[in-house]
Amino acid sequence: MRLCVCIAGLFPVFLAVGATSSILKMIPPIHGLALANLRDMFEEVHNGHPHEAIDILEPRGTPVRAVVSGSVRKLFLSKPGGNTIYQFDEMGVYCYYYAHLDGYAEGLREGMRIESGDVIGFVGSTGNADPRTPHLHFAIFHLGPERLWWRGKAVDPYPGLAEAVKRAK
Repeated sequence: MRLCVCIAGLFPVFLAVGATSSILKMIPPIHGLALANLRDMFEEVHNGHPHEAIDILEPRGTPVRAVVSGSVRKLFLSKPGGNTIYQFDEMGVYCYYYAHLDGYAEGLREGMRIESGDVIGFVGSTGNADPRTPHLHFAIFHLGPERLWWRGKAVDPYPGLAEAVKRAK
């Protein structure tokens, strides 16, 4: 009985280790992305609320890649985000959010497994984005025990992306 309790008590630790590793294993969402193209804007106020994301300016139609392996949890058309993708990592601990997409990769659907590096969409300016400034709005959310894509706690994506860009060189 004690062994079962001990193993059950360690389960959250295993989850945390796995969750941390998904951010540490990220690849850049845009092939050839340079560190100079990243600016930490997590704390900035956009449209009256904290941005809690990073915007990566790229030409419309630039392929967007999955930053980690996992599954497509939700494809969603929203007024602020336009065409969006909510991707869960393999452990279901972090959600990676891609917004303002011009469109999705052919065949992309909710529930499907995707691998790190798979093209999942294309840079655009849908939603409330300025049509003259296509970009990828990228965010990371730490999911709570409910694992609800719309309720995660925002995590600054800049440090993880900066490391991913350095590793990709």
